[in-house]
Amino acid sequence: MKLSVIIPVYNEIKYLAEIIRRVRAVDLGSIAKEIVVIDDGSTDGSREIIQNELQGDDLVKLFHDQNKGKGAACWTGMQQATGEIILVQDADLEYSPRDYPRLLLPILEGHADVVYGSRFIGGDSHRVLYYWHSLGNRLLTRLFNMLNDMNFTDMETCYKVFRRRVIERITLKEPRFGFDPEITAKICKKRFGWRIYEVGISYTGRVYAEGKKIGWRDALTVLRCILRYSL
Repeated sequence: MKLSVIIPVYNEIKYLAEIIRRVRAVDLGSIAKEIVVIDDGSTDGSREIIQNELQGDDLVKLFHDQNKGKGAACWTGMQQATGEIILVQDADLEYSPRDYPRLLLPILEGHADVVYGSRFIGGDSHRVLYYWHSLGNRLLTRLFNMLNDMNFTDMETCYKVFRRRVIERITLKEPRFGFDPEITAKICKKRFGWRIYEVGISYTGRVYAEGKKIGWRDALTVLRCILRYSL
């Protein structure tokens, strides 16, 4: 069995080599890892590092000529992934690959088709950060739940894991941070009957001085996409 780790990259030169090292360091036993790195039009040298410095038979390197957004980068990676299981991993070190075993367990045990890693139901440790970001995440997740009759605790999490057959049944359109509500709404459609689980994860959030990118305008995009794909 193979796990495809999808890593969208946009101006993450400080963290890029380290996240690749951490992904490679995770021991998954007999499960092979394929690391699919998508440079989304970086201008800080990340693209050159991917092209010239990152090496290995486990690496798939993909490039956007211009910045299209996280959603577009993830979709590019998913379409090229060859693993039976597909996992989304941010490049900024906020999420720890050490959580992979607990994320994969519900799928490996045959209970789940989709697993989300929740920052709000446990895990090992959490950096104390912005109150309004946390509240916004919870409110957007609650609205999504109301419209889709679900009980997610963290719809906006980076850690989303899918069996390949789930990704093969959907098509994604949102290029930026609308990716999260779009893909979540589409996997919740009753006609598919996918079994969805959440597990608690650790979280080491960034502040804006450390390169955090998402802002209030992105929250408006998420809100629009929740309404669009839920209704």
